[in-house]
Amino acid sequence: MADSAPVNFFGGSPLNRLSWLRSSQPFLNAIISSGSTRWLVFKDGKVLMSSSTSNGPSSKPSPAFLSTKEVRALLGPDPFFSQGQHEGDLAAPEVPLLEAARFRGPPIVFLGLQEAEGEDALPSSDFSAKTDPAAVAARIKGTPYFSLDVSELGQKDVDVALQSSVLARGGAKFEFFDTRVAMRNFSYEDAAIIAEGRSMVDWNARNKFCPACGSPVYSLWAGWKLSCLTLLPWSDNTGRKPCPTATGLHNFAHPRTDAVIITVVTNAENDKILLGRNRKWPGKFYSALAGFIEPGETLEDAVKRELWEEAGVKVWGVRYHSTQPWPFPANLMVGFYAIADPSVPTRTDLDNELEDAQWFTREEIIAILTNPEGTNINARGPEKPFEKKVGSNATEQTSDEPPFRVPPVTAVAGLLISDWAYRKVYVGNSEQKKGNL
Repeated sequence: MADSAPVNFFGGSPLNRLSWLRSSQPFLNAIISSGSTRWLVFKDGKVLMSSSTSNGPSSKPSPAFLSTKEVRALLGPDPFFSQGQHEGDLAAPEVPLLEAARFRGPPIVFLGLQEAEGEDALPSSDFSAKTDPAAVAARIKGTPYFSLDVSELGQKDVDVALQSSVLARGGAKFEFFDTRVAMRNFSYEDAAIIAEGRSMVDWNARNKFCPACGSPVYSLWAGWKLSCLTLLPWSDNTGRKPCPTATGLHNFAHPRTDAVIITVVTNAENDKILLGRNRKWPGKFYSALAGFIEPGETLEDAVKRELWEEAGVKVWGVRYHSTQPWPFPANLMVGFYAIADPSVPTRTDLDNELEDAQWFTREEIIAILTNPEGTNINARGPEKPFEKKVGSNATEQTSDEPPFRVPPVTAVAGLLISDWAYRKVYVGNSEQKKGNL
């Protein structure tokens, strides 16, 4: 039976992440040299995009996926992974603290392999501990992907490398774009790869020091683990206490993903939804209500708590919809529907996060969704809430300018709103359950 679950933008990655090979330097160093390998380049969290000018006006920017040859000058000295104490040294294979370690050159992360369509490129038996990964790498059919963070490199060095690329020689222009702005130009597959790459680049950039002892950290496992520099075999720790990370499993050594619930609230009759406007949002922008999961809390409990704290509504009938990776910097948006009573006044004075919260009819929402500017989240407008006149609704307008805006379906909030508006889901008439919230 086909899977009917929605694949949200930034989700549905086409990559086999090959997590069990992140510690294998023979495999990693071999596939870096592959002619099919492609690189996503980031600078200060922005993704490299290219636009062609060879046939008249500049084309719409698209993600620039470069070859290893094109970025080689930026990668630093080899070996690229399992670097030893001195430049050019290959670390001893029997030292776990040096597995795919990297001390020199800019941060790079192995993102995974996009397998060739119709090819059984990676039978699991090929990757047992008894098999030579380098030999397997030579047989792989597909496209390996890496991310490269050039934030700490000189702009001149980056420019020289980019201008020598095939795209530049064909007349393309390069520019680093904010991912939120550029995402409108991503395909679904590219968006999923970029989401992984941006989150990993951000995690490596934010975590420079050991949270246990304050010493610098270094990269392991092809960018997927960080370790304290004091643990290296050649570190001089005279007069220091051993770092607590020397023993045990430490979660801060691995990439984190922060879960966020995001909820569209309907009435029991399923003909109205509650949306809110954050004080920091531009224009008359309204969206589903959201918040981070707290320790010792279920997803359902977080939905009830956040709706009460932000809008003063008590909800029931919490129902899961879907999830979406959100790489700003590394969140997992967990979409829900819930039910509340619209006759009870909303209030935004509890945590003061929202400027406004209003109930909207299905007709009002559809009018926004069908307006060409209704889901343009980059549009600027009056920095004040939407004021609905008594006896009117949001469909009554005198210009093409929408009375308010909602997220596009590339955000799970927009999908929750759209699915409800076009009756792809039914939420109402669920029996209210008693409880603290």
